[in-house]
Amino acid sequence: MSDIPLSSLRKTKNRAGYTQLPDTDDGEASSSPSGPSNMHAVIAASTAGPSLRKMGKRRTQYADEPDEEAGLLGDVYEEGDDFERDIESNHPVLKSRTPSILSKSKDKDKSRIIPFRPTEKLQSRYPPNIVRNQKYNAFTFLPMVLYEQFKFFFNLYFLLVALSQFVPALKIGLIATYIAPLAFVLFVTLGKEAYDDYKRYVRDREANSQKYLIIEPPGHSSSSLLDTHANTRSVPSSSIRVGDLVKLEKNQRVPADMVLLHTSEASGTCFIRTDQLDGETDWKLRVAVPECQKLDESDLVRIDAEVYADAPIKDIHSFIGTFTLNTPQSVPLEQSGVPMHPLPPSVSPLTAENVLWSNTVLAAGSAVCFVVYTGPETRAVMNTSHPETKVGLLDLEINKLAKILCAVTFALSLVLVALNGFRGSWYIYVFRFLILFSSIIPISLRVNLDMGKTVYAQQIMNDAEIPNTIVRTSTLPEELGRIEYLLSDKTGTLTQNEMEMKKLHMGTMSYGFDSMDEVAHQLAMAFGGSTHARHGSLTTGAQLATRGRRDMSSRVHDVVLSLALCHNVTPVTNDDGSVTYQASSPDEVAIVQWTQSIGLTLVFRDRTKIELQTPAGTRITFNVLDIFPFTSESKRMGIVVQDAQSGEITFLQKGADVVMAKIVQRNDWLEEETANMAREGLRTLVMARKRLSGQSYNEFKGKHHEASVRLDGRNEGMANVVGEYLEHDLELLGLTGVEDKLQDDVKSTLELLRNAGIKIWMLTGDKIETARCIAISTKLVARNQYIHEVAKLKTSDEVRDQLEFLQNKLDCCLVIDGDSLQLCLNMFKNEFIEIATKLSAVVACRCSPTQKADVARLIRKHTRKRVCCIGDGGNDVSMIQAADVGVGIVGKEGKQASLAADFSVTQFSYLTKLLLWHGRNSYRRSAKLAQFVIHRGLIISIMQAVFSAIFYFAPIALYQGWLMAGYATVYTMAPVFSLVLDRDVNEDLALLYPELYKELTKGRALSYKTFFQWLMISLYQGAAIMIMSLVLFENEFLHIVSISFTALILNELIMVALEITTWHLYMAVSEIVTLFLYVISLHLSFVVTLDFGWKVAVIVAISAMPLWIIKLIRSRVAPAAYSKLL
Repeated sequence: MSDIPLSSLRKTKNRAGYTQLPDTDDGEASSSPSGPSNMHAVIAASTAGPSLRKMGKRRTQYADEPDEEAGLLGDVYEEGDDFERDIESNHPVLKSRTPSILSKSKDKDKSRIIPFRPTEKLQSRYPPNIVRNQKYNAFTFLPMVLYEQFKFFFNLYFLLVALSQFVPALKIGLIATYIAPLAFVLFVTLGKEAYDDYKRYVRDREANSQKYLIIEPPGHSSSSLLDTHANTRSVPSSSIRVGDLVKLEKNQRVPADMVLLHTSEASGTCFIRTDQLDGETDWKLRVAVPECQKLDESDLVRIDAEVYADAPIKDIHSFIGTFTLNTPQSVPLEQSGVPMHPLPPSVSPLTAENVLWSNTVLAAGSAVCFVVYTGPETRAVMNTSHPETKVGLLDLEINKLAKILCAVTFALSLVLVALNGFRGSWYIYVFRFLILFSSIIPISLRVNLDMGKTVYAQQIMNDAEIPNTIVRTSTLPEELGRIEYLLSDKTGTLTQNEMEMKKLHMGTMSYGFDSMDEVAHQLAMAFGGSTHARHGSLTTGAQLATRGRRDMSSRVHDVVLSLALCHNVTPVTNDDGSVTYQASSPDEVAIVQWTQSIGLTLVFRDRTKIELQTPAGTRITFNVLDIFPFTSESKRMGIVVQDAQSGEITFLQKGADVVMAKIVQRNDWLEEETANMAREGLRTLVMARKRLSGQSYNEFKGKHHEASVRLDGRNEGMANVVGEYLEHDLELLGLTGVEDKLQDDVKSTLELLRNAGIKIWMLTGDKIETARCIAISTKLVARNQYIHEVAKLKTSDEVRDQLEFLQNKLDCCLVIDGDSLQLCLNMFKNEFIEIATKLSAVVACRCSPTQKADVARLIRKHTRKRVCCIGDGGNDVSMIQAADVGVGIVGKEGKQASLAADFSVTQFSYLTKLLLWHGRNSYRRSAKLAQFVIHRGLIISIMQAVFSAIFYFAPIALYQGWLMAGYATVYTMAPVFSLVLDRDVNEDLALLYPELYKELTKGRALSYKTFFQWLMISLYQGAAIMIMSLVLFENEFLHIVSISFTALILNELIMVALEITTWHLYMAVSEIVTLFLYVISLHLSFVVTLDFGWKVAVIVAISAMPLWIIKLIRSRVAPAAYSKLL
């Protein structure tokens, strides 16, 4: 800090509240020139970055008042009217900009200028840094859970029936029979929700209480800030605020969005892991602010500087900001005694590579950072959507059926009262009939279905073929049986994100994976042989052959050396001494690992030089003169290196074939070979070089520097210079093919799912080329299927043209980038979704987490079909939560997706078993169970109606309390519930014929058609049993209850047996035990008589036999799809 001189401070009260330093020499401060020329320098600096439009607030304000300018912390002003007046009155230069600044500040513009050591008041403007994923708090828990339950007509109906029993005129039977089942269902739901939310609370508390070190200035009591060391204080993550300086250590999670000021690496760089943010497992390089990296860590807390940051947005790839180091504080005298000119503030632009987003992890070293966004304003939180309570389609369908049944109940009550001629207090009779018939909508349906879901969840978790699968949302197993769209992430879901170099092609020679030892041999020859002088002019046959080999080995030498130099890979030494390579692209790591495997090893790399170790064991050094990094627009990266030994300068470039083909010299093999490699699903990179003379490089450097300091059109200017001097007529060295290893059985899984009628979309944050390769290698795209690429759309006309083309070619696979996708959704949302949902496959690249979630919601809304989303990283959480069914994979990217999902699996291939077997069974069983429980309630209500009609329309219960309670529990519960174990085909057949799954997605297992069939069956059976009981037992009228009830129970047991497709031991046991329980509970002596026996048999035969005959005929005439396979 000795080279940053201090100036005097004015004697008035300092606005930041800091102790003033004693005056030294007023003359120096007052004599500092501050005329217009100096001011223009400030403004010119402040326009250097696009973000600086809002800068100049602090410095420009004091330009005409020298002693104001000397304030150490003048930038910590109280924002308000004084500040606005100061700007306007002091600076005609800024007057033109002022209205926009002021209007923005009044419109709650969230962009910010944060000084170092901000005031408490400034910090309190920004949200606290608290992670909160809970759904409820102590006050909202009960109202919200009860609302979620009673918004279903189903539950509301039971509540009203239960409450009606407290009205004496409406009381029928035991109150407990109406209240107990509802209370049971509610308590189970409340308990489950409370437990889930408590788990969320524990996770949040853990995240919020993680400790971090904050660097603070020494206490205010010290006479000078520069004499003492900075203090560090440990605080929980939730106490971190905007403007704090946070020290991070290796493997610490970044708690908020922060600007990187200083790293432990001398080069001012550090690596972060972003897997929980963008799903990519490779490390990303971040660069510290150069002005701060030069200082010691302890000095950072004292500098007079400020950071400008744009308003928080969702985009994790862009950041606009500036770092302003204000004018050095004092103006030292030159030796002649004349004061030096004061320097204007130095302004550095800040981009995304200077920022660490929250939820990323510092991978190596330590770093000091400056907090700019906290809590809900961080990129990670802005890209996370809040989970909504998911309700299965089956539950919604049953809710609709409940409304129909309610209408049936009401109609039946009215008819009975009408037939009686609306006598007396007829409206009370209507209500009494409604309560009598309340079993038409049985509360036991909810209990049965919820218990069924629990059984399905246990079956999934106990399946040995899909180990470690976890069901996190137990209300959705049936949804797995009706999926029509599968939206999948790429990295880590379809692929393992492990790259391996598979092919090297050099025009006349091609080396496959199994012939890499030959490359190593040629390379060793090149490095070993290059030292020997070539003597002799006689050319014998043997020498010619040797020369041919030498030419070959020199070509291998050139291409391997270029691949070992042209990258942004850094070797990192771990604690145990081992070395790992880190880069922002796994392809680059794979290529550098490959050069190591054949003998050329990268041993050292920083921003100025690269060191390699040759097969002979010697080290060669290259100086890095320039780097042109890879961008999604340029699709290539270049580097200018100078051999430290020979001084030779070379420009090396590698990139995608589409751009490199125009840059390299004419050749006849590149296009064909890249197509061949792409068909194999390899990711291709073209390697080329150009030797430069010192003069041509210097010329390029001068022009490039000129372009780099321009204020407008800077990027285009720099690109043009590179194109003019470097990127033409490059010598083509070779073509590499890198394979991204797929997850186990991905190809067969995708094929099975496609045959099951599921349309598959791949949504990835990766590049178009990579996604295209994976689409081909996973067989997402059928062989010879046309792939239509849509990228860089800018206008509505372009979008319309693309949509018209797609409409006429629905059998193609669409590959679209994120920006074009956003444009399509903004301009032609309905048309785009309508066309895209008809395509066999869609691949969307460069998708942000929010875009993924939006696509899932749009497909759901537009098609009204069930959508399943599967992913493995934190960037997939929003998509998983937006889907009808979210599946998370526990992978290298941590457990964030798995924890947020409804189902957690360990491999993509487990999806087959989950959907085609468990999903199909769950849906079929629940549909059958629901309809049978409705039938069970309907039949007893029909009997009640017939009984009341015959006995003068009196609203008197046919079966009293305990019989009604026993009917739905002891006497029929077990056999009916055993339907959750039924299956139509075995597991092998279900997976062998995925077309069986397609059958189910049409929703025919539970529809209005099947519901009305069951309604008719109940009507027939209820009427038959009651009328036959009255006809056959007219003399023993007092026994009518026992007779009809016995016939009813036997009828239900026979109906369950007729519904079963494949018998299970539990089914048989439940039927026998239930019958036995019923028999021993009968106390009447006449029940054991022969007369009673044959009459009950006749009643049961009349009610059940016709249905058995109909079922038999249907199985012969129109057999079900599954029966054809048995």
